[in-house]
Amino acid sequence: MSGFLSSSIGKKFFMSITGLFLVVFLLVHLTANLALLFGPNAFNIVSHFMGTNPLIQIMQPILAAGFIVHIIYATFLTLQNQKARGNDGYAKVVNSHQSSWASKNMYILGSLVLTFLVLHILNFFWKIKVTGSPLLAEVEVNGEAMENAYALVAALFTDQKLGLVYSLVYIFGAIALAFHLTHGFWSAFQTLGMSNDIWRKRWTVLGYLFAFAVGGGFAIIPLFLMLFA
Repeated sequence: MSGFLSSSIGKKFFMSITGLFLVVFLLVHLTANLALLFGPNAFNIVSHFMGTNPLIQIMQPILAAGFIVHIIYATFLTLQNQKARGNDGYAKVVNSHQSSWASKNMYILGSLVLTFLVLHILNFFWKIKVTGSPLLAEVEVNGEAMENAYALVAALFTDQKLGLVYSLVYIFGAIALAFHLTHGFWSAFQTLGMSNDIWRKRWTVLGYLFAFAVGGGFAIIPLFLMLFA
């Protein structure tokens, strides 16, 4: 097993599996975040469900762990490759003209995505789960008391001093995420053996659709809140 994971195919396989954790993680959280577009009650209901549902509470740390492992392993492989190039001199990538810009800059894009997610976690998840905030004062929705998560999110994007800056950072992070996924999505399925001449093209198209749907979905949130919150 260790020999397989140390091989080129094994490394790609492990990156693909952990990368799929990221895909599911993003789908779950984007679906929840898009409730912001339907007003305070809708988002507070979804946020309350995400914070109290037993299945979500089990899934969330598992998906997050897979995503964290993906980041750590990507960092390890990048440093390993840099060391190899340092020993052997600069090596041109074979058929580099066939490689997309995203595929040649996956680690840079991944680092931007990580920065984006850490910022997001510190401003929202950490305050909701750990430190708390006066903005989270309980409200009643359909007869049930719950934290006002909508107020916390909307306040950051609409703040007169930092709202625009944070919104631009958030949109830039969403764009980086989209480009990261354009390569990562289809390559994960190809590495797992779920691709051939026909499905390679299909996975590529699906990858682009998924990538820009996710990136666009996250990017539209600050724009909507700045205009309508």
